[in-house]
Amino acid sequence: MNFLEYPDRELLMLSLADRIAGELADFLRRDGRASFCVPGGTTPGPIFDTLSGVDLDWPNVSVFLNDERWVGEDSPRSNTRLLRERLLRGKALHAKLVPLYQPADEPETEMAALSDGLRPHLPISVLLLGMGADMHTASLFPGADRLAEGLAPDAPILLPMRAEAAGEPRITLTAPHLAGAMNIHVLITGAEKRAALEAALTLPPEQAPIAAVLKNATVHWAA
Repeated sequence: MNFLEYPDRELLMLSLADRIAGELADFLRRDGRASFCVPGGTTPGPIFDTLSGVDLDWPNVSVFLNDERWVGEDSPRSNTRLLRERLLRGKALHAKLVPLYQPADEPETEMAALSDGLRPHLPISVLLLGMGADMHTASLFPGADRLAEGLAPDAPILLPMRAEAAGEPRITLTAPHLAGAMNIHVLITGAEKRAALEAALTLPPEQAPIAAVLKNATVHWAA
């Protein structure tokens, strides 16, 4: 793990956006395409705002979420909705959004189709993750109903996940497919999450799921 500390959050967001843009550009030059896997929530919003104005070959960038709540885009809880509002606009409007949600009552019925949609875009070129104070990442929550499956070396690409801390049902990329990304960045802010990260370094992934992806990750932190 590589740990980078920034003097303030604004510099963190700008610097990380610049680094991600450079990594995506490298893949586009070399391979003609790139995949970018991103978290939901409001924390990465400033990074998305910056990237949406960057001059990249966006039509050849596939964008997808680490995880999604099983709600439609009309819900304020939808990560896809936030992604459209903050990243998939401006110059990034024409990036290819790979969905992690289909209209259905339960996520289980849509796993095969959604996994088939993601498979051509793996391994992930650039992965941006967040982390909760409970040391979860994506929707790999401590105590989640299928966490052991999500951490297993032979885990499928996607799993439905339910946990008390998660609220509604979720769908999440699993640990081996996150950890297999070519570039891994973890974005955290504040003293509480830094303490959680330090704790995660001493715990197994079953207790601290973020630990499953830290080996080759760069963690970006500001108070």
